[in-house]
Amino acid sequence: MKTPISKFKLYELSVQSPNWQVDYLPQFHQWLTGKDPLHFREDFCGSGRIACEWVKRSKKHKAVGIDLDREVLAYANDVNRAELKRDQQSRVQFLRQDVKKAMPAKFDMIGAFNFSYFGFHERKELLRYARAAFKSLKSKGTFFLEVAGGPGFIEPHREVKTISVPQLGKVTQVWEQHQFDPITSVNDYSIHFKLPDGEWLNDAFTYHWRVWSIRELREILKDAGFKESVVLWERPDEEGEGSGEYLPTENSELSHSYIAYVVGVK
Repeated sequence: MKTPISKFKLYELSVQSPNWQVDYLPQFHQWLTGKDPLHFREDFCGSGRIACEWVKRSKKHKAVGIDLDREVLAYANDVNRAELKRDQQSRVQFLRQDVKKAMPAKFDMIGAFNFSYFGFHERKELLRYARAAFKSLKSKGTFFLEVAGGPGFIEPHREVKTISVPQLGKVTQVWEQHQFDPITSVNDYSIHFKLPDGEWLNDAFTYHWRVWSIRELREILKDAGFKESVVLWERPDEEGEGSGEYLPTENSELSHSYIAYVVGVK
C-alpha cells in the first residue's frame, strides 16, 4: 500500500519548530555579538524547513542547507524550496556536502539542531566538525548546537503523541529509546508513525547516537578556536515542565531530561 504522505512531512510536523528557531535564536546571536544575523547555514538540514523559514524573514536573509542524504535533499528542493516565492527561492540553496569540511562562504550563524551531530561518536570527528564550522563563520559568528540529556533521555522509554496532518487526519507518532550503553555513551532511538488507515511506518527514522555532555561540547568548542561558549538552559514552568524559554546559565540542577543549546562565539 502506497503511503499517502512523505515521512519527511510527518517528521516536520511532529518534531520540528522552525518558526521558534528563526525567531528566537537570532536574538541570542544579537545579544552575543551586537549584530543581526542575515546569512545562516543549517547543518544536517534534512528537509530544510529551518533554512526555508529563515529566508522568509526579509529580502536580506539568505540560507544554505547541507546534508549528505540525497533523498531528503531532493525533498528539500522539490517540496519546501518549491513552495517559497521566487525571490525567496533565490536566497536559499541546498548542497550535498560533508559538514566536517569548511566552506568558502562565510555565515553569521550555523546551527546543528535535533542533536544531529550526535552521529559523531569520536571526539576527533566532532572536533573536526567544530573546526570546520569555525572556519565557515564570519568574525563574531555563532555556532548553535542543540543538545539533549539527563537520565530520562537515556533510559528505555516509549513516548506516544498524536499530531494533526492536513488532508490526512490524526497520525500517531511513537518516539522509542532503546538500551543505553554506559561504557560507550551510545544509544539507539527510533521514530514510528501510525497513519489514520492503520498503516504503520515502523522505524521511519532511526538514530545511533553518542550522547555528548554539555561540558564535553564546551571543551571541544574551545579547542576548535571559539573564544567563548554559552549554555542556553530551558527555564521550567510552574509544573516543572519545559517552558520554551531559554536563559544563559552556568550551573543548574539535573533535570530528568533536558534540551539546551550550547553556543560557540567566534
